[in-house]
Amino acid sequence: MADKNRVGLIVPSSNINMEDEFRMVLPKEIKLHSDRMRMRRVTPSELKSMDKEALNAAVRLSDADVGAIVYGCTIAITSRKQGYHEIVRKRLEHATHTKVIISAAAVLDAMRYMNMRKIAVATPYTKAVTEAEIDYFKKAGFEVVDYKYLGIADNLKVGNLPEEIAYKLAKKLDISEADGILVSCAELPSINILDRLEKESKKTVISTNTASLWKVLKTIGSKKKINGFGKILSR
Repeated sequence: MADKNRVGLIVPSSNINMEDEFRMVLPKEIKLHSDRMRMRRVTPSELKSMDKEALNAAVRLSDADVGAIVYGCTIAITSRKQGYHEIVRKRLEHATHTKVIISAAAVLDAMRYMNMRKIAVATPYTKAVTEAEIDYFKKAGFEVVDYKYLGIADNLKVGNLPEEIAYKLAKKLDISEADGILVSCAELPSINILDRLEKESKKTVISTNTASLWKVLKTIGSKKKINGFGKILSR
């Protein structure tokens, strides 16, 4: 029987950030269990190859009777055709009989929930990968008023960046017409700068990980409000 106090997380093999940020935010009674899909460089070919491993990783996590499973990689979904998040979710849920949260879909849901129709986006990705993600957001009904990227393909390098890099990148965005800011990428360390960005910008700020955490808590039925990481978690 699924235990709502156990959460499964699937991350790329080179991800060294998402598990830490999840454990930092999740209530103490909720245990995190993770599995991995092989990927070192954020390129279309490696992302497609990695995605094929998601099913087996999800099945392994379901053996632990987790209450929900998170597919923790935004760009693996947003680099594909529009609506791919639903294809993956249905495939994994069918195989595991467990609620599955796709991080990319959680981002879309969180932005809608926070009324972020016009968005400014910061990513660590290369130009081509970032533009694929921007196109995904536009086709999902969002207006992207500005975006900035770091141009990094090496996923491990992204995870080793100090959080101030994400902060400085977001500060470069033109947010004059934006409803909010998205710091995209589960591997980009940013959890501790989001609240500061919100206060300084007077805009809603979410990241891949806070959107995913919000969706996790909602899915398992937790009503806890968590302060210090942006309005999405404290609302």
